[in-house]
Amino acid sequence: MMYKSNSINEAVLTISSALQRCTNFNTLKKTHAKIFSYGLQNDTHLLTKLATLYVSFKRVDDASLVFELIANPCSYLWNVLIRGYATEGKFSRSLELYSKMIRKGSRPDKFAFPFVLKSCAGLSDLEMGKLVHQHLVCCGCGSDVFVNAALVDMYAKCGAVDGARLVFDKMAVRDLVSWTSMISGYAHNGYNSETLGFFGLMHSSGIKPNRVSLLSVLLACGNLGALKKGEWFHSYVIRTGFQCDILVATAVMDMYAKCGSLDLARKLFDETKGKDAVCWSAMISSYGVHGNGKKAIDLFNDMVKTGARPNHVTFTCVLSACSHSGLLEEGKRYFAMMKEEFGIAPKLSNYSCMVDLLGRAGQLSEAEKLIESMPMEPDASIWGSLLGACRIYNDLDLAERIADHIFRLDPFHAGYHVLLSNIYAAKCRWKEVEEVRKVMVGRKASKIQGFSLIEFNNMVHKFGVGDRSHPQTDRIYSKLEELGASIKRLGYVPITDFVLHDIEEETKQEALSYHSERLAIAFGLINTAPGTTIRITKNLRICGDCHNAIKFISQIVNRVIIVRDMHRFHHFEHGVCFCGDYW
Repeated sequence: MMYKSNSINEAVLTISSALQRCTNFNTLKKTHAKIFSYGLQNDTHLLTKLATLYVSFKRVDDASLVFELIANPCSYLWNVLIRGYATEGKFSRSLELYSKMIRKGSRPDKFAFPFVLKSCAGLSDLEMGKLVHQHLVCCGCGSDVFVNAALVDMYAKCGAVDGARLVFDKMAVRDLVSWTSMISGYAHNGYNSETLGFFGLMHSSGIKPNRVSLLSVLLACGNLGALKKGEWFHSYVIRTGFQCDILVATAVMDMYAKCGSLDLARKLFDETKGKDAVCWSAMISSYGVHGNGKKAIDLFNDMVKTGARPNHVTFTCVLSACSHSGLLEEGKRYFAMMKEEFGIAPKLSNYSCMVDLLGRAGQLSEAEKLIESMPMEPDASIWGSLLGACRIYNDLDLAERIADHIFRLDPFHAGYHVLLSNIYAAKCRWKEVEEVRKVMVGRKASKIQGFSLIEFNNMVHKFGVGDRSHPQTDRIYSKLEELGASIKRLGYVPITDFVLHDIEEETKQEALSYHSERLAIAFGLINTAPGTTIRITKNLRICGDCHNAIKFISQIVNRVIIVRDMHRFHHFEHGVCFCGDYW
């Protein structure tokens, strides 16, 4: 239908007024149809309004179809579409639109860049983020507080914490978003000490923390095993009223569990009102990593009785608890329960727990069959779980077959090479050990350096294997020699197959004696009063020889020694470990 000039003007006014009155998607679709029936599909002003409303109703794809009809979109509309895609989590589409904007010669402004950077962060696309950083500087947006906050967040979420700190330090005005992004970035990239230090800087600057920053520092305390610092942050949470926040309350509980205070974690759990699946799962997981599989199962059953619905994460926690405690039949039952009773299709993490459970229980063939029956492609970590079981049961044939799968999927992961080396070393296959080491070097798969942490006098002390950098080194090594002689008199015999090199037996024993956890324990013994519990956090799995040695040490010094390795807790007391040598 064609209209004369006056009629067209009236139609434009009518449609414009109708667009202003649109309050839902159906009304908007009808108004959209009227635009075409009136022959106004080339009216840029109306189409811009239409696209903007589609975005406001979370119909960004519909907005994009309208956008394509506009020959020369204004920068405002580019921003609206970029923001719409970023807000809906369609980060790739947001970046595609941004790239198209650049190619078309349209100049982005300070309203576009925060959402472009959010998309880079969402995709962990650091290279694109760096390119956008260059663009925004060229566009004169380098001093905008919101753009800089988004930059800090992007670098932090992409793992480039140093880049985030450089931007942060140059900011003239630092808002709570930028402070929080830095703290969160440090925490989630493993910079635990820096997280706590940065929180102190934020606190002294008069910035009141929010939920995210508190979650970050509690995570850092747990990762460090820094119980005293964690207690201070718990009191801070109470003082600031955040104990009513279920996520913060769960984080406090999780922190205590990771620091070895399981009873206190349970006390807080029982006091927490309005428990959600995250809270239940965290406590179930805590029992699991402490080796209390039965209590983890009991708590899961309590959860179901209250009417709270478990999810696949909850089942991952239950299955992991079964694995740590050797509860094979229970684990099989709960794995079946996922689908049969709750209609939850197992995810990769659930299969991984089952493979680990079967492998630890010695059912290696069944574990391999489970992997081959999975409805999704197994990743290297699942095969790695089975490789770890091959190490426990010295199954070299299966290990070599599994290694082929692993190295096709992840050829640069040093841990898997080390596991295979351990298996060869246990069989005294030194030629193969050397071949694996050569492959590691060729692939530049560097081994993760092991370290152990211990908190003393509100400071976290770090030790590496054979470490002599600590001010108390002489006393530490003297204590180790004293302990070594004492545990040998008690019957300790070094398990030297944990040393990979074909070297003399005496040298092997010396190499084992100076593992990081033993240095940390010696430090704890010479600096704390008799009877004080020694708490150690280790970034790698504890080796069998150290596990054996610490049992003897706990008996000699009459102390409780708690070691948290990368998989679980080990509670040593009176010459035994609560794990029952099953880990």
